[in-house]
Amino acid sequence: MGIKTTPFDVADYLDSPEAVGAYLEEAFATSDTALIALAIGDVARAKGMTAVAKKTGLSRESLYKSLSETGNPELGTILKVMEAIGFSLSPKNQDSTQAA
Repeated sequence: MGIKTTPFDVADYLDSPEAVGAYLEEAFATSDTALIALAIGDVARAKGMTAVAKKTGLSRESLYKSLSETGNPELGTILKVMEAIGFSLSPKNQDSTQAA
């Protein structure tokens, strides 16, 4: 008898603000725009894509498409989704010796 497995879905484990924050931080640290969009999509699925769509005013279908592996979301979409999932984007000075 073989081993029974089930597909892994990271959205099943994004069940706290801390988990979501850590997941998004790791995605943003890669600077890979496709991975970042996919990670934001994973969080949106964890929060409930219907609820996120309602909060953003965008359709579920367009969110699934733009936040997929092959999607290319506009900055406006990213900002709306980040707000809907309880996070924001903010600039961070990478050179800590430079005065603001």
